[in-house]
Amino acid sequence: MRQTETNSLTRRFSDCWAVDGLDLRLEPGRFYGFLGPNGAGKPTTIKM
Repeated sequence: MRQTETNSLTRRFSDCWAVDGLDLRLEPGRFYGFLGPNGAGKPTTIKM
């Protein structure tokens, strides 16, 4: 399995930023979770 990495990832819906400047590295063999308040863009990030 390969490492997955992103730099400065963004996602915008009209005038609302769902994800703004996300840097993320996922290494194989590890488990990850997203924690945050409602409306923070967790599902949007996972779908991208």
